Amino acid sequence: MTQYRNQWIGFANGRVIASGTSAVEVFHVAQQSGLHPFVTCVGREYEPCHMRRAVFSYDPTYPSEALPVIEVEFRKQVTTPGLVVDRVVPDTGADASALPWSDGERLALDPRDGAPGLIGGATAVSTVIFAVWARLDGQEYQCRPQADVVGHERILGRDGLNRMDLVFCGPAQEIVINP
Repeated sequence: MTQYRNQWIGFANGRVIASGTSAVEVFHVAQQSGLHPFVTCVGREYEPCHMRRAVFSYDPTYPSEALPVIEVEFRKQVTTPGLVVDRVVPDTGADASALPWSDGERLALDPRDGAPGLIGGATAVSTVIFAVWARLDGQEYQCRPQADVVGHERILGRDGLNRMDLVFCGPAQEIVINP
């Protein structure tokens, strides 16, 4: 495995079935095999996929800052309509996307079709990762959302965001996709 050090691989039936530098691309190729592969970055197998998760009390007397949110259609298959959800946070600080498990159920995701993973910030929690597409502005983007059985936020992380052109226009409080 030394030739794959610091690369993402899909491993099944005792052999590497996919490899590359993009976790999302390797995950999608490996999942297409139907072999229920283990997907990891060689040499970093025990590192969780980082996602900032913190809970703070709100100060109801302070004028709040706007939170950018978008509407996204998540699809199990690229050509088949999926689940349109709102209030998805485009989070450039998250390595990967996350969906509350209730959304995963509505999308008919089956944990047996996913792959095991770790989600976390300060601590890591076991999760299931899925090969899914995010559809925005008429275009499909590969992503690998993690099932979040604890939280309720919908997050589109860098696994999807790094595949699209996205502009945050803070003063106008707009997000422009494919400007």
